[in-house]
Amino acid sequence: MPSCLIAGGGAAGFFAAIASAECNPGAEVTICESSPRPLTKVRISGGGRCNVTHACFDPKELVRGYPRGARELLGPFHRWQPRDTVAWFEERGVALKTEEDGRIFPITDDSATVVDCLLASAERAGVRLRTKTAVADARARPGGGFEVRLNTGETIACDRLLLATGGGRESAGLAIARSLGHAVEPPVPSLFTFHVDDPRLQGLEGISVPDAAVSLAGEKLAARGPALVTHWGLSGPAILKLSAWGARELAARDYRFTLALSWRADLTPEGIREELAAARTAHPKRQVSGWNPFGLPGRLWERLAAAAGVPPACPWNAVSKAAQQALAAEIAGGTYAVTGKSLNKEEFVTCGGVRLDEVDFKTMQSRRVPGLYLAGEVLDIDGITGGFNLQSAWTTGRIAGLALAG
Repeated sequence: MPSCLIAGGGAAGFFAAIASAECNPGAEVTICESSPRPLTKVRISGGGRCNVTHACFDPKELVRGYPRGARELLGPFHRWQPRDTVAWFEERGVALKTEEDGRIFPITDDSATVVDCLLASAERAGVRLRTKTAVADARARPGGGFEVRLNTGETIACDRLLLATGGGRESAGLAIARSLGHAVEPPVPSLFTFHVDDPRLQGLEGISVPDAAVSLAGEKLAARGPALVTHWGLSGPAILKLSAWGARELAARDYRFTLALSWRADLTPEGIREELAAARTAHPKRQVSGWNPFGLPGRLWERLAAAAGVPPACPWNAVSKAAQQALAAEIAGGTYAVTGKSLNKEEFVTCGGVRLDEVDFKTMQSRRVPGLYLAGEVLDIDGITGGFNLQSAWTTGRIAGLALAG
């Protein structure tokens, strides 16, 4: 029976181990996890609630949530997609719920529910878990299989090796993949928030709008969704989506660029100007601060009006055409200087990893090294926020695990 060693005790590693051990009960399946506690990112995903997956059940639509890896994931998603993930967890006693934005969580709103399920499933399947144990190096043996050196000083042999260590700069899996002949795209952050020091936003921490449009000023890179003002600048799904799609470009700019922000993505600039003109006509004597035709949070509306040169106590009939145009510009596409980033700790994701053309996505086996498999974020795959990254981990882990089982 084959001996299978899995480097990395995260979502992909556990899903692969369980699939392999359940498919081939006689196989020896071992997870080596460098930290004292496995499944760390699963624990903190979704603010500690665990965003298990996303309620998108058409693979062609689902792959649109992946800035990198969309083409390669299409086939795998026909084999294991969110519907399968939901069924897998619910069959094991984890009841799930779908929120309005499509994110799927356990009804307990507690990631421990998912973690406990994975740990229990692995134990039942006979998976051996070694914590505080990292795969430091691996060498392919001439006759097949691998000689693996652990951080404990041990050297062990295995028939098949899965790298599922994640894709950060310090990922041992990337170093091992390189040593075995793989090309690696340099990792850079993919989901992060923007540092913006601007008087229009100061003191507005916690204010959000449900439908904003953000883009790099003068560029095609754009995203849409809720936006949130934070202590350090801007966050929310719109910002995180933009950071994912623009991960490499923004890194090349050292996270310093001009952001264009529309606070009402559903309205065109012309539509916003028309709304302002209608407000001026319908309520000429009302103060601008007291009549907000766009439903924006009051304090944000006052800041935008002030930035356009409109005092809060100014009545609508006293607003000049120039000020009205300036206010429309603030709402439709005000520009903000971004001076840095903060990692989204709940969903730390990188773009970069092992090149996808070097992996067979029917089995997740390396095209360069027989018996070597890769799954999860060690690959150059990343998704937008909303459960997409965990889904790609479940899918690639599942396919790799079945292949490991032989």
